[in-house]
Amino acid sequence: MTRKLTALFLALPAAACTHVAADSPQAPQYGAPTAIASSEAAQGVWQSRGYGYILDVSADGITRYQYGDTCYATPEETKALSEMAGAEYSLVALADDGRSARFQLLSGDTRVTFDRLDALPDACVRNPDTSPPAVAAAFADHFERHYAFFDRRGPSATQRAARLASLDADSSDEELWQALAGYMEGLSDSHTKLIGVVDGEKRRVQDGQGETLPHIREGIGENKFVVGTIVGALEQLGDSAHHVGNDRVVWGTIDGRVGYISLLVMGGFSDNKDFASEAWAEAELAAFDAIMDEAMTAFAGMDAVIVDLSNNRGGWDRISKALASRFAAAPFTAYTTQAHGSGIAPFAHVVEPASGPTYTGPVYVMTSDITVSGGELATLAMRQLPNVTQLGSTTRGAFSTPLPKPLPNGWLLELSNETFAAADGTVYEETGLAPEIELDIYPAAAPVAGHWQAVEQIVAMATTTD
Repeated sequence: MTRKLTALFLALPAAACTHVAADSPQAPQYGAPTAIASSEAAQGVWQSRGYGYILDVSADGITRYQYGDTCYATPEETKALSEMAGAEYSLVALADDGRSARFQLLSGDTRVTFDRLDALPDACVRNPDTSPPAVAAAFADHFERHYAFFDRRGPSATQRAARLASLDADSSDEELWQALAGYMEGLSDSHTKLIGVVDGEKRRVQDGQGETLPHIREGIGENKFVVGTIVGALEQLGDSAHHVGNDRVVWGTIDGRVGYISLLVMGGFSDNKDFASEAWAEAELAAFDAIMDEAMTAFAGMDAVIVDLSNNRGGWDRISKALASRFAAAPFTAYTTQAHGSGIAPFAHVVEPASGPTYTGPVYVMTSDITVSGGELATLAMRQLPNVTQLGSTTRGAFSTPLPKPLPNGWLLELSNETFAAADGTVYEETGLAPEIELDIYPAAAPVAGHWQAVEQIVAMATTTD
């Protein structure tokens, strides 16, 4: 059991880190999304608003170019570094004037507005310069154009670019890597990372892991921590315990009075491995709905429900919103999104109550500084509901979609380019979502035992009667 849990958990970050974003439904009018492969009208060259992409769509498929100060096709070797780097748009909704379109990875997922170009820019067909200064220049250009949070995670792009000044044509891959890593130092953004192969070794630069995870990794180790908290919850839930969704969800009832559900990630619940396909999306949503239908039926009439996101590592935003829909009595705005540099107004994401069983009694959402990305979006959405109380500690503060930007030499940069805001316009990037009630869920001396002790404190709050 332990090895199975460990193997599954280590695979979680690859589940699905896509974020739902969209532009405001302004004129011109767009038709219904259709498959790009079957749309002759979609063929041609398109440039994105924001995102820095040019697409060359033909009957043979899509060639994606990274566009900025330079233009180059996505290197093939980059696609092996990340599932998102290799994912391609499958749907398109054309405007009535034929001059703009919305491209989507999946139905209901990110909609990115593109404008039609008459031809592919000449710069895109030239062989890209892969010298260290050219790679560094493309890297810095991507950051300057698309990174949304220099105001929250300084210093500025200009100041950081100065850290690349020592590079020249004779610089080694190691020197280039160290220079790019130096540019990123201090960002404290777990959604912004550099992945590449240097001298045959795969490397990653990623900051912003909070305090709890680094402490656990240096202490008992992350695998022992994850397995320990899961096994502890299953033991405490006893005969009511369910461990489902490829071991990513634990749920049950406590003393017959309080429902408990813990999600480690927002995805990976099905056995479908065809990531970013419609079949994958349908399988994921079906698996999640089946889990929630059974759990919410069991929670009917309970004094309260605890939604444990304190060890949630993020995932697919449609799951985040689907979770919130199970606790809503009426439609509500969960949050808004806006892509940096797109010129498109923030788009409001409205959550409708689920068609399956719901629970509208008292809900307690557990968070920590491990809670990140899709886990934070679920928390942000649920905080809009009058029956929800957030407890624990402040979340990580990394909401934005990781925008994949391959570099000319095949390395992959991912950076935060979208601003997620609460319905009132408040942005919690970097600061995180502070709880209404502080609880030390993972105390440094005993993070595994402390987890269920925190659950017990919440149960006591939820079942106290006058």
